Amino acid sequence: METNFTNAERAEVLVQALPYIKAYNGKVVVVKYGGNAMINDNLKQQVMEDIVLLTLIGVKVVLVHGGGPEINALMDVFGKKPQFVDGLRVTDKETVDIVQMALAGKVNKSLVNLLEVKGGKAIGLSGIDGCLIEAEMKDERLGYVGEITKIHIRPVNVLLENGYIPVISTVGCDSKGNAYNINGDTAAARIAGALNAERLIMMTDIAGILKDKDDPSSLISEINISEAERLYEEGVISGGMIPKVDCCIDAIKEGVKNCVIMDGTKPHSILMELLTNSGAGTLVKGE
Repeated sequence: METNFTNAERAEVLVQALPYIKAYNGKVVVVKYGGNAMINDNLKQQVMEDIVLLTLIGVKVVLVHGGGPEINALMDVFGKKPQFVDGLRVTDKETVDIVQMALAGKVNKSLVNLLEVKGGKAIGLSGIDGCLIEAEMKDERLGYVGEITKIHIRPVNVLLENGYIPVISTVGCDSKGNAYNINGDTAAARIAGALNAERLIMMTDIAGILKDKDDPSSLISEINISEAERLYEEGVISGGMIPKVDCCIDAIKEGVKNCVIMDGTKPHSILMELLTNSGAGTLVKGE
């Protein structure tokens, strides 16, 4: 795509990004990726470009991904209809096998391949590899939906230390050999906490926390944990935003410096968040 930027304007953009490049050099950033940003091929290309660029300037990026639409599509092939209880996918033994096929197979390896094509070095993991995500059954009504009991982070650190981008699918396991479907936001928060990440980026399909859910211009740019509690009580944080903010708060309590909830459907939103003064979305931080 051609632009009207002059070389001087391009140089100015790079100079303005320099303080942020220095601030994040050598730091760990965990990106939770899924939803519409994963479905749209152009957006997927841009997200992978952003991640490779960040890696090349010294940021240690960990990509944690979901893949609900791909799971649904594969279930359809097998003649199974998705069922949900309280927003969580009911996962019987056959379905958990399908989840592994979709997440640890097709989705994970396609993202690894795309990162490599864009010039990065990536290795795919599932939460089963190295017992990265240890889990137990969350609720018998849900079947093989997992509650995380422990994160064994060493495999991720080994990859980061050797210059790779870990690409993690959210399938967990227990000591008996059972596999579990794990909520992607929860997994990303726990992994970020185990890494003491500088930032957790939660990519959604809305701008962030809105004072008025019907007005995108009412974005709240920054909150701390105390303010989040007040916004819960006022009903500003409601519906599907509640579990995302909960995950951010849990991540901060686990050692993440701060988190951001942002619209991943905007082109190059990750770069806007990390390398510009205005950022993107809602920043959630400690007290």
